[in-house]
Amino acid sequence: MTDDRPDYAALEALAAELAHLAGAEIEASLGRTLRVAYKGEEGQTRDPVSEVDHAVETLIRARLGEIHPDHDIVGEEFPERPNAGHPIIWAVDPVDGTANFVNGLPLFAASVGVLHDGAPVAGAVWCSNGHALRHGVYSACLGGELRFDGTPLTPVSRPQVRRALVGMPRTDGWEPRWFDARKTGSAAIECAFVAAGLLAGARFETPNLWDVAGGAALVRAAGGQLREHRDGAWRDLGSFGAEDGDDAGAWRAPMVLGTPDAVAALEGWTP
Repeated sequence: MTDDRPDYAALEALAAELAHLAGAEIEASLGRTLRVAYKGEEGQTRDPVSEVDHAVETLIRARLGEIHPDHDIVGEEFPERPNAGHPIIWAVDPVDGTANFVNGLPLFAASVGVLHDGAPVAGAVWCSNGHALRHGVYSACLGGELRFDGTPLTPVSRPQVRRALVGMPRTDGWEPRWFDARKTGSAAIECAFVAAGLLAGARFETPNLWDVAGGAALVRAAGGQLREHRDGAWRDLGSFGAEDGDDAGAWRAPMVLGTPDAVAALEGWTP
């Protein structure tokens, strides 16, 4: 990392503000007919994007442009990198779990992550539901504690439960002794649930940076492990590609996160 360390707590506060902004936009859209398109080739039906995805990312980019016009931004819906090469990158997923969202299934999120020299140093994830059975924003920064809507949150511990839950890309053909697999359809919400103790771990096969950057900061603040699969092996994820000289904004790799036991089990799964 560079010697000129930014104020991580201030970055967390701004990320939380942006996540709340995203959540308000998402809530305001509920109950009305949305315009939905599909990415990729004509006839594709598996990667929807709604007008809300575009509207939320536009709002977030505009707000960041006002406050930190020199920072870089990597978002899911727009390819523009305003200041590629800057040590601080904002990774934005305006609606994660869009297929759930457009179908009215209340499991979706908005994620804002902050990288400093590739390392996840702050993040905020607005979730449509969570440990308190309501929507809200989980946030954290490097050296700080996990928060929910600004209040410190201790991850839930359930020692009496014999089979904890883990998030998986798919739930067939994997039956480890101590875990049950779940698929929510949102990487960001699974990261937040791992941080909050609702899931013991999660595995993602080909996430983009914006899918997991915000949640990675939450999991790290809650004491969880972050691991990625690179060069044929699993290794600790200290930064998103920067330690290898790669562009963190272009990072994409298999990833697991969670408690040590869950991470070990998830690394051993063969697709």
